[in-house]
Amino acid sequence: MKTRPLRLGHHVAYGALKLVLLSGAILPLSVLRWFGRTLIRFAAVFVARERRREDEHLKIAFPEMETDARQNLRKRSEIHFGNLLGEIAWLMHADVQQVEALCNITGVEHMTKALEAGKGAVMITGHAGNWELLNIRLYLAGIPITVPVRNVYDPRIDAIATKLRTRFGGKIIHRGKDAGRQLFAGLKANQVNGLLIDQDIRDLPGVFVPFFGRDAWTPSGAANLALKAGCPMIPTFIHRRSDGRHLVEVQPPLPVPTEGSMEDQILHLTAAATAAIEKHIRAYPEQWVWMHRRWKTQPGEGRP
Repeated sequence: MKTRPLRLGHHVAYGALKLVLLSGAILPLSVLRWFGRTLIRFAAVFVARERRREDEHLKIAFPEMETDARQNLRKRSEIHFGNLLGEIAWLMHADVQQVEALCNITGVEHMTKALEAGKGAVMITGHAGNWELLNIRLYLAGIPITVPVRNVYDPRIDAIATKLRTRFGGKIIHRGKDAGRQLFAGLKANQVNGLLIDQDIRDLPGVFVPFFGRDAWTPSGAANLALKAGCPMIPTFIHRRSDGRHLVEVQPPLPVPTEGSMEDQILHLTAAATAAIEKHIRAYPEQWVWMHRRWKTQPGEGRP
């Protein structure tokens, strides 16, 4: 990943993040969530462009929804990300018992059954709920999960993210030329690859599949890995419940396409995975990243 010069806003963001993370060692989770919500409300004043983008994307996804309802949904999304920020600070200092008490998990037998077959599994999910907690909770449930990640533009924040993702023993792989080989080797070693496939990422191979009724460029590596390794693709999601606790839901594996060329099968499986992600987002729309430019690439624009 190419580095870019850090501006004043980056240093301010890093300083605010450090303050929140340091407070995680001394403040209870409820206060940390309040702190995170307060910071998000303050930051929202300076990101008018991102808020307009969220409104635009919510209109694409929910054209039948009244304007007031969509604006209310955006506000609830801001509350969610404030809570998420506080939870990240808490996770940097929490112990195993505290994490398990915060987050229940159902359907883990789908992954253990896949691992019994000895070919590993590909878990697909999206940037919904507290996805960092999702990976941690699966590892604590005995799932040997490996997650490919992108380097963050600010190396200081990248170091914080790496510490969080590995402090309970989970494994990460940085995206790059060797990432595919490492992920395939993980499947051969009967591990689970956890991939988030709900973003338009410029430098990853992909296909166009429907997402909220509009074509969206979607990473196809997860389907490619699963089909070539002969392992199941398992949708898995996390959401915050009304009581403030979280629930991880491991779903049954997606049906494996058998007809057509490999390209056809990759397209079909990626579409099925994206449909599962969309279904989850529709159930908990305030917990997804509506600021992401999910439909920025459209067919005919020359993507490789």
